[in-house]
Amino acid sequence: MYKQELIHIHQLLLYIMKFLDDSGVPRSYFEEYLKLNISPHHIHKTKADHKYAIFSLAYGISKALADNNEIVPIGLAEGMKELAERNKEECLRMKRYI
Repeated sequence: MYKQELIHIHQLLLYIMKFLDDSGVPRSYFEEYLKLNISPHHIHKTKADHKYAIFSLAYGISKALADNNEIVPIGLAEGMKELAERNKEECLRMKRYI
């Protein structure tokens, strides 16, 4: 996937996070994402950084929905967490070589 496409997905997920936040979902679900300090507007960040941010955000969203509304199966949320962790390792590996 191209970096620009990842940035668009990142923006969409951020809108969903803001909607959930406005609906009363605790921000604690999004702590990992918020600690990254990466927004869709940070176009200078690497593709791997945006990918990690997307999976962290997707995990927070899916976990919030699984815990609060039971719309999303908990297995999906855990799968997103696993993908986020794998992408975190990829980001760390890439930064080591830069």
